[in-house]
Amino acid sequence: MPHISIIGSGNMGQAIAGLFGKSGATVEVIGSSDAEREVTGDIVVLAVPYPAVGQVIAQRGAQLAGRVVVDVTNPLNFETFDSLTVPADGSAAAEIAAALPESRVVKAFNTNFAGTLATGTVGGRPTTVLLAGDDADAKAALAVVISAAGLRAVDAGGLKRARELEAVGFLQLTLAVGEKTSWTGGFTLAH
Repeated sequence: MPHISIIGSGNMGQAIAGLFGKSGATVEVIGSSDAEREVTGDIVVLAVPYPAVGQVIAQRGAQLAGRVVVDVTNPLNFETFDSLTVPADGSAAAEIAAALPESRVVKAFNTNFAGTLATGTVGGRPTTVLLAGDDADAKAALAVVISAAGLRAVDAGGLKRARELEAVGFLQLTLAVGEKTSWTGGFTLAH
């Protein structure tokens, strides 16, 4: 199993760390107070709010070169909860990939809540983690770890599919904020 660095120690960072720990991977969590700590993972998860991504890239861009970088963000307007903050024909993941041209960016976990990652289920079914990225080997490496933790990894296609994943993540968040679904609910794929 790979060594995984998670940048961000909030709910999602902790849930993903627990998930990856179940898979047998070694995991390090790097919080905001660990600014001097070196990123050492083969896979690096950006588990920070989207507005913080630019600062992470500015501080750690060189450390992320050559690594699989997993974007879990949902670029929504946190003031109004009524729109995404990226152009309709783009995505946060595409912006991250453009800023990190030497990294292999994969969009994942943005359509999941921390609770469904922790329990591994949504509505009695295994939690589905949707992946989008242009590097097949990067997606496969992440899928192996997700599957080893007991969840279902589904390849949604190239990085251009990240915009649809972000739209689904946005919809799910607005449903939960509007109390139309719980924070332990969500979408899953039946097969």
